[in-house]
Amino acid sequence: MRVGITGSTGFIGTAVVAALEGRGDDVVRFVRPTTTSTKGRIVRWDPERGVIDDTDLAKVGGFDAVVNLAGTGIASHRWSTSYRQSVMTSRISATTLLVEALTTMTSGVAVLVSSSAIGYYGNRGDQTLDEISSAGEDYVAQVCREWEKAAAPFARTGASLALARTGIVMGRDGGVLERLVPLFRAGMGGVIGSGRQWMSPISLHDQVAAMLWLIDHQLSGAFNLSAPAPCTNRQMTKSLARALHRPAVVRVPALALKVALGGELADNTVLTSQRVVPHALVESGFRFTSNNIDEVVASALA
Repeated sequence: MRVGITGSTGFIGTAVVAALEGRGDDVVRFVRPTTTSTKGRIVRWDPERGVIDDTDLAKVGGFDAVVNLAGTGIASHRWSTSYRQSVMTSRISATTLLVEALTTMTSGVAVLVSSSAIGYYGNRGDQTLDEISSAGEDYVAQVCREWEKAAAPFARTGASLALARTGIVMGRDGGVLERLVPLFRAGMGGVIGSGRQWMSPISLHDQVAAMLWLIDHQLSGAFNLSAPAPCTNRQMTKSLARALHRPAVVRVPALALKVALGGELADNTVLTSQRVVPHALVESGFRFTSNNIDEVVASALA
């Protein structure tokens, strides 16, 4: 199978590429025109300028599937007006350009797996959320809505469009644990805010397996990529502390986070409550290897 991928050098993208190549798929990376270190076949593109190399696309000769992971990290920096705009436009411009290119390819593409996030649902307290739950109204929810909207024209080709609403991905070499593990090892880990806010984690292993499942089964629609059993921040804190054999007595007040990160960033990320379940993914036949926070943490630290 020939699979195109954007965002191939990120935390999730690197793992997806390794899994695809590990099973013998032909991976084609979409890269910036100035990229020089990427191995294998590439398609050069510049989403900010709306440019894609047609010669590279012609050399590829078509795709069986494409995975779209491009976008500026939502919580990578303190939010400024310009950074907020970058978060939004990086996703929309990349997805729009990709969809335009794929829908004009004469060979066609069987399935596009386009990233979104559970931030789509906004801050919903204790409400259990599945794929038919309504969208939220905060900034991250707006980003996710527009992100998915940019991918929607692909479905008009009659091919499969899977919107992967990703939860909190936990793996050893990146994501949220890259920041948390050093703090916990130093005895500085603890509950964030009230600790009652719901989190919807997924192991990196299951994240990758789910994305390959969507490709292989050519599934369409929205899919929550999060473990079947969401947890509270307090439960996650206890689980990580047990796994690392360290105390977790520090409590980080919500006000301190808002001062450190900025109120909107804190409210939209670490303090938001999203109790998400992967109903559509489970109904499709996918089986998780890590079903709850203890199993997710164990998988991430293995």
